[in-house]
Amino acid sequence: MIQIENLCKKFGEATVLDSVSMTLEPGRVYGLVGRNGSGKTMLLKHILGFVKPTSGTIRIDGKEIGKDIDMPQNVGAIIENPGFLPEYSAFKNLKFLAMIRGKISDQEIKDAIRLVGLDPESRKHVGKFSLGMRQRLGIAQALMENPDILLLDEPLSGLDNDGVEEMHHVLIGQKEQGKLLIIASHSKEDIEVLCDEVFRFDKGKIIGHEVTECEKQGAL
Repeated sequence: MIQIENLCKKFGEATVLDSVSMTLEPGRVYGLVGRNGSGKTMLLKHILGFVKPTSGTIRIDGKEIGKDIDMPQNVGAIIENPGFLPEYSAFKNLKFLAMIRGKISDQEIKDAIRLVGLDPESRKHVGKFSLGMRQRLGIAQALMENPDILLLDEPLSGLDNDGVEEMHHVLIGQKEQGKLLIIASHSKEDIEVLCDEVFRFDKGKIIGHEVTECEKQGAL
C-alpha cells in the first residue's frame, strides 16, 4: 500500500506538487492524467525516492520514504524514456541492470523479455531497435524482478495498435497477480482499458478523482 499525505514540492518560487494526498492499494491500477508539467512524473519520482519533498510524507507498507528507507526495494518503473546501452542486446542490457541487486537469474530475465514479445536470444543491438521495441524492453526491465509496485510513465508510447493490445494484456496480468500499478498516460484508451481509478492533475494539484468503468464492471 502507498499512502501519500499532503505532499508538496517547490523549486524556488515554483510549486510543482501542491498538497497531494492519496491512498493506493494492491491489486488495482491507478491512472494519472494531465497535461505536460502538471505533476504526474514528479509524483512518480517522489515515490521512487529520487526527489525529496518540501513537505508531506510518502509511506510504502508503513515505511516513510526518506526517513525509514531511502528508496523502496519492491518497485519496478519506467520514468520518461527508457535508457539502454545501444551497442548491446536486449538480454545483455537487462543483465547489466539485474546485476546491481543480484536478485534474479538469467532465466527470469529471459522470461521477462519473452513476456513483452521480444526474443531474449536475439543478438540485435538495442541501438537498432524501433521505438516500440525499446518501449517493450522498458516494460520488461520494470517487470523482471517481479516487483509488488509498478510505476509506469507513458509505458505504451511508440507501440502500434497490436503492441498496445499485447501490453494491455501484460499489465492486466500484473494487476491480477495482486500488484499495484500507477500509470501516467495521455492515452484515453490506456486509461479506459487499464485503470480502476483516475486522478486528474493540473499545476501540481489533484483536481479530480473518479472511479472508471473498468472498476465498475469489475464490481458487478
